[in-house]
Formats: sequence, C-alpha cells, structure tokens
Amino acid sequence: MSHRLHSNARTTPKTRKEIKESNLSVKELMVRYSLSKATVLKWRKRENHEDLSHRPHTLHTTLSTVQEWIVCELRRMLMLPLDDLLAVTREFVNAKVSRAGIERLLKREGMPSLRTLMQEQKKRVIRQRKKLQRLRTGLHPHGH
Repeated sequence: MSHRLHSNARTTPKTRKEIKESNLSVKELMVRYSLSKATVLKWRKRENHEDLSHRPHTLHTTLSTVQEWIVCELRRMLMLPLDDLLAVTREFVNAKVSRAGIERLLKREGMPSLRTLMQEQKKRVIRQRKKLQRLRTGLHPHGH
C-alpha cells in the first residue's frame, strides 16, 4: 500500500510508528529524527500513525448551498467560460463571489471542464439525431 505524504511532512508512517512505540526519551527521539519536541509529542499521543486530512473542517464560502447549485447548473446548461460565469453570478446570484471561489466550487463539485461539457453535449446531440433517424425509419419503413 503506497502512502502519499503531505509535502511538508518531516516523518513517514514508519518513523511515526517507531516514535509511538519507542521507549526512548522525547529528547533522544528529537535528536534521532531531527524533529521538534512538539512533533515527537504529537506522534506519541496519536492513536494512528497515518496523516490526518489537511483540508479545512468547514469551508467558508460566499455562496449558499442553493446559490452553489445555481452556479453549477448555469455552467452545465449555458456552458459558460469561467469569466462569463463569474459575471452572470455576480449580476444575478451573489455580487460578492470571487473568480477563485467559483473555480474552487466547480472543482469541489467535480464539474467537468468546459471542453469536456461541450464534448458530452456533442455526443448527446449525435445520439439524439441517431435515435430520431431510427424512429423516422421505423415509422416509414419504405421511405414514405
């Protein structure tokens, strides 16, 4: 199993486990692993030696849940580029929203890129045309 360490991590799961299970003093562990006292104490008291999430526990957003839904639907239905989506959102949804906030929202909600949305739309149109063609052929089997 591979572990992805936080970019600023000074310890690995292996060293954390060693710190947790060690009988050495805090000072000796500080020297051995080149860590601060706070880091050694943190890993000593933790039950798990895995990294915790570094994402905020609560997200501070300008938009309400309903406004976020509206922005995502505007993107999906109107296929607006980010700057146009920002202008529409500021005009009709929430004047205080930032470009970065909308970008984070789209990413957090797993919204595909505009290019991907357009490709999906094109595929839907092609499928609908083929279905319509099959219906027309079924209704008029001899081309009448």
